[in-house]
Amino acid sequence: MAHLEIKGLHKQFGSFKALEEIELAVKRGEFVVLLGPSGCGKTTLLRTIAGLERQDRGQILHAGKDISSLSPAARDYGIVFQSYALFPNLNVGQNVAYGLNNRRAGREAFKHRVDEMLALVGLPGTENKFPSQLSGGQQQRIALARALATRPDLLLLDEPLSALDAIERLRLRSEIRSLQQTLGVTTIMVTHDQEEALAMADRIVVMKNGRIQQVGNPHEIYRSPCNDFVADFIGRGNMIEATAVDTEHVEYGGLKLRSASELNPGNRYRFSIRPEDIRLLAPLDHSENSFFATVDKCEFLGAFSLVSMTPIVDGTQPMLAQFSSNYLAGRPIHPGSMLRVSIPAEHLYPMPEVA
Repeated sequence: MAHLEIKGLHKQFGSFKALEEIELAVKRGEFVVLLGPSGCGKTTLLRTIAGLERQDRGQILHAGKDISSLSPAARDYGIVFQSYALFPNLNVGQNVAYGLNNRRAGREAFKHRVDEMLALVGLPGTENKFPSQLSGGQQQRIALARALATRPDLLLLDEPLSALDAIERLRLRSEIRSLQQTLGVTTIMVTHDQEEALAMADRIVVMKNGRIQQVGNPHEIYRSPCNDFVADFIGRGNMIEATAVDTEHVEYGGLKLRSASELNPGNRYRFSIRPEDIRLLAPLDHSENSFFATVDKCEFLGAFSLVSMTPIVDGTQPMLAQFSSNYLAGRPIHPGSMLRVSIPAEHLYPMPEVA
């Protein structure tokens, strides 16, 4: 049985369909990330799970119990928002204990729980400080401690890292993931950051226009996108269309490329190729699936360079390749350079025919 199950969820604001027939099952202890562009419905889905929005139809089951019509207070979850949502007039200890105040427990029990949570998020001894005295990352840690203080069965995170600077965001995403694994709390997080989703999730739910496009682990989502939207939204990529000339090869422009999958001769196929899968060869290397290309632009990004290039074959589109900076050492690349590159057959898997 799924720990959280969503069945046929639909939500509409006037004529705008925010969620359409959402079906999703989340296992106990799983970290699931809702990913998609602004307006895709991911935050509406999270708020509906929390009871902050009421679905027009559909069911939400939590631990086998139908919570579809329960108030937010009657649902067993903790929530963290991107804006921290700390009370500025309360100190850190009071903020963390806020959710405990409606529970019957002595002052010593409250203090012990607050101390325990502050230690858990790496901020022991800060209980007497006020939110204004803390950095953004520290405030978000306090918000996380408050959400977990009541020992919720479900943790909901609404873009918790988007208000932080880049360095703090990297540090805190690792800490949140480690904390979630330590506690084993079932977690659902909303983000529009693809790298964040790939780094943190057990499974990613990619959304567009209120509908789920694909659900899978990070490797599946990145390596086997089910349609053009997922392929384009998750990282960088090249999309090529080619016609099968036999059971193993396709013709792309004037290039004959071998695919790793069996093909139907005469059928047209689409392939999504990641920039890092394109290999740079020596000029005289005639490896399988190799061809010459002219460099249009080269961007040095530290550990690697992004190279925009156009195959020297009619009827082909520009491609984006990613080459290690170590590999390019002593081999300067600039606009107008001619490179010999290849697309290994193991990276030529046809996408599903129906997007």
